Amino acid sequence: MDFSYQMYSARNEASLDQTLKTLASLGYKQVEGWGGQFADPSALAQSLKSAGLTMPTAHMGYAQLEDTDAALRIVDQVGIQTVYCPAPPSEDFRTGGGDWAGFAQGLAKIAAAFKAAGKGFGYHNHHWEFGKDASGKTPIEIILDASPDLQWEMDLAWVVKAGEDPIAWMSKLGSRITAVHVKDIAAAGQNADEDGWADVGHGTLDWKTLLADAKSKTQAQYFVLEHDKPSDAIRFARRSMETLNGYGV
Repeated sequence: MDFSYQMYSARNEASLDQTLKTLASLGYKQVEGWGGQFADPSALAQSLKSAGLTMPTAHMGYAQLEDTDAALRIVDQVGIQTVYCPAPPSEDFRTGGGDWAGFAQGLAKIAAAFKAAGKGFGYHNHHWEFGKDASGKTPIEIILDASPDLQWEMDLAWVVKAGEDPIAWMSKLGSRITAVHVKDIAAAGQNADEDGWADVGHGTLDWKTLLADAKSKTQAQYFVLEHDKPSDAIRFARRSMETLNGYGV
C-alpha cells in the first residue's frame, strides 16, 4: 500500500521543494494537494517531478471549484486524478444554518463536469456532516444522494469526533468511499498544542484494524496521512510512516 501525505499538514514549512524531497526520502510516493498550493501549477508539477512524487488527489475549496474550467486546467497541469471538496462553503454549515441540499446540487454539477473530463470528484467530511435533519438524513447522505458520480473521501478521525462508528459507515456507503484520511486522535488532555490530534499510531485509534476494514469494506484507492495542526510536520510524517510500515500493510 502506497501512503500519501496531505500537504496541508506541512503548510507552515519554509520550502516546498525541500519538504517534498524529505517526504520522498521517508518512503512516500504520493502527496495530496490543497487549494493554497495551486497559484503556479506548472511550478508545482516541476517540484513534484524533481522529488519523484505524484499528486493523484487534491483538495480544492468550493469557491475555487465553481470556476470548474479553471480547476480542471490545474488538474491537468499537475497530473491530479481526483479532487475532493474539503468543506462546506461557509460558517453557516458549521453552525446548523447551511443549505446542504443546495450545496449538494452544486457539488453534483461539478462532479458531472469532472466526469466529462475523465476525472474523479468527491467530498471530504469533517464532523458537521453527521447531524440529522427533520427527515432523518445526514448531510453526508444528502451530498452522496445528489449524484452517483460524487465520491467520498472519508476523514475517519472526524467521523469518530462526530460520535459516529466509521465501520458502520464503511459498511453502509463503502462503495462511494474512494479515499481515506489516516489521522489519529490524542488521548483526552494530551497534545493540546496540536488541537488534540496525534501522529498515526501514537493516539487512540486502532489504525491496523481500521486499515484492514477500509481495504475490505470500501473502494478506497488512496490512504492519505493528515494532521490538522502538527507542531512538527516532518516528525508527523516520519513517525506515522514508521508506524504504518510496522503494520506490514
